[in-house]
Amino acid sequence: MKFAIITHVIHGKELGNYYGYEPYVREMNLWIKNVSEVLLVAPLHTTSKSPIQEFYRHDKINFVPVANFDISGFKNILHSLAVMPSIVWKIYQTMKKADHIHLRCPGNIGLLGCLVQILFPSKPKTAKYAGNWDSNANQPLSYRIQKWILSNTFLTKNMQVLVYGEWENSTKNIKPFFTASYFEKDKIEVKPRNLEGKISFLFVGTLSNGKQPLYAIQLVEKLYNNGNNIQLTLYGEGNERAILESYIAENKLENVIFLKGNQNQETIKKAYLENHFVVLPSLSEGWPKVVAEGMFWGCLPIASKVSCVPNMLENSKRGILLDLKLDQDVQSIQSILKDNNLYQDKVNKAIQWSRQFTMDVFENEIKLLLKS
Repeated sequence: MKFAIITHVIHGKELGNYYGYEPYVREMNLWIKNVSEVLLVAPLHTTSKSPIQEFYRHDKINFVPVANFDISGFKNILHSLAVMPSIVWKIYQTMKKADHIHLRCPGNIGLLGCLVQILFPSKPKTAKYAGNWDSNANQPLSYRIQKWILSNTFLTKNMQVLVYGEWENSTKNIKPFFTASYFEKDKIEVKPRNLEGKISFLFVGTLSNGKQPLYAIQLVEKLYNNGNNIQLTLYGEGNERAILESYIAENKLENVIFLKGNQNQETIKKAYLENHFVVLPSLSEGWPKVVAEGMFWGCLPIASKVSCVPNMLENSKRGILLDLKLDQDVQSIQSILKDNNLYQDKVNKAIQWSRQFTMDVFENEIKLLLKS
């Protein structure tokens, strides 16, 4: 089977091997285990491989590089109009050769893929919509267009669209799905962490406005000023790092807040095992893998009410839901810090729920999708 992947994910190349963002590539390696040839349409940059990137594992990858573009600002729009015809043509040529078409959405390349796939109604297709499928969410126009095309069974035929969570009034081609990070063999016993001594919080993700790392810092700062013996460690890089460093210095939080930068999967796993809570006050998510991974290792999630998070946390039975109102959220966390039994109950429920979703189950689901 010739399997075409159309994606906005930026890729690199090292010694003849292609790599990209580690969680995405780790998932795609499960898809391409089942195919003879991969046709990969994506942006290709010359940056060096980072700890949060991973190599594809396949002997036959035909990479079709396309320009990366965005449509914010007049100059970017002009550039986009100039490069789009070439990208559309490359996507069309690739889809024409493919036996199965796989779109990664939402993204600008994914938007073009959504449009071009209309020309191939008889070819089997899948799309992974890795963003928030909630129709009431405030999202960019390009995201809304992609969701409309994918859910329109007149324009989009012979396609299964994988989305996070279950949503009312979905069309018949929309399939609730999940993302996994660990295998059955990874299910080691988790050592209980009691709420005694220093309580440790964790943030894992891009240091950007959308993920709100500053809000995570302010939560812990206020809890610390309330007399709690706590600390917060942040893993990740992003354009807000300098802002966070300044805030930490100005508020004399150097002994409470620690920035560790990007780290590999093993380091992050160790952090989940050693910390009490993982904080994700994000403004937008699809399937927040940080939440699912934290739950898998008994690191209780404190997360905002976006996308399928309320369902994942069963409305706070398996974690704490944030309202993104600082005093209110501090009070919610404080009530857990005072009740070790309640904390342990939530942790146990989180572990049991998250360990249903393993890479083994995920791989079997993918095989069924490719056969259908």
